[in-house]
Amino acid sequence: MGKVKMTGKVVSQEALAGDIFSMWIQADEIAAAAEPGQFISVYTKDGARLLPRPISLCGIDKAEGRLRIVYRTVGAGTKEFAGYQAGDDVEVMGPLGNGFPLERAAGKRVFLIGGGIGIPPMLETAKALGGGSTAVLGYRDQLFLKDEFEAYSQVYVATEDGSAGTKGNVLDAIRRHELQADVIFACGPTPMLRALKAYAAEQGIECWLSLEERMACGIGACLACVCQSEDVDSHSHVHNKRICKDGPVFLAQEVEL
Repeated sequence: MGKVKMTGKVVSQEALAGDIFSMWIQADEIAAAAEPGQFISVYTKDGARLLPRPISLCGIDKAEGRLRIVYRTVGAGTKEFAGYQAGDDVEVMGPLGNGFPLERAAGKRVFLIGGGIGIPPMLETAKALGGGSTAVLGYRDQLFLKDEFEAYSQVYVATEDGSAGTKGNVLDAIRRHELQADVIFACGPTPMLRALKAYAAEQGIECWLSLEERMACGIGACLACVCQSEDVDSHSHVHNKRICKDGPVFLAQEVEL
């Protein structure tokens, strides 16, 4: 089944940290097809804001037909979403993009690395792997979702201010604890992904990166969210890939960061 645009229902909403919110949405058709690493577009009710907000999937409950998004309030659109309550309608489209290639992790040591709001999609990935992974989570200060990761992964934390775990970034935590892996799945800000790409190349580790990018259409038509790539894009005929359509997950050496 392809992507679906539909009106879902808010099942629940809660604040996880100062500006981080968790929302469960009843969206049976999308949940049935969704995979870890994919995202949905969420539309505001304000007609002046036509473009949806792309938000990664933190949880997929196929049995109940529900999706979970964990997002940060950064603008008018996400602040509107934070005011939704159980029973409210919410217009969504998905599932969009590709997911993490879980088959590449079979029988291997896996790092699940998330930074900031790139942490949420790694939780459903950890669940789908069924345990045995190592999650390395990077925060500015306030922790969120850490306890939920512990049900599926060995968890290590890095914080910029040193208030929890290793002071510094995710690579500092990996080196401090002398952690080892064969495959990396990661999502987070570009500087983190750039550093992980270099680390993976240096260590000879297969590395898959989910790129965070402001998107417009979410379906690959507008070319607003391109990144530089090693090969030529069949749509634009230049060295670009559309993050929303070709990604957001790429093999690290396929993209320039």
